[in-house]
Amino acid sequence: MAMQIDILTPEKSLYSGKVIAVQFPGVEGSFQILTDHAPLVAALGAGQIVIETANGSESIDIPGGVVEVSNNILSVLAQ
Repeated sequence: MAMQIDILTPEKSLYSGKVIAVQFPGVEGSFQILTDHAPLVAALGAGQIVIETANGSESIDIPGGVVEVSNNILSVLAQ
């Protein structure tokens, strides 16, 4: 089962789609989210969000922000 991720800035959407796993640059170190992760809200530092899909992986640079994880939906608000 895949997760849905939406990465938004105040100006636009950077990414929206189904993912298998996502690595985030947390303010206290990197961490990864997999399917059925417990609900979570975490602050993000500057770095790369690495998105793994069925077709490969890609990365998106962010200057920081916050991520909310709930019911296999990941919402990222980047600065």
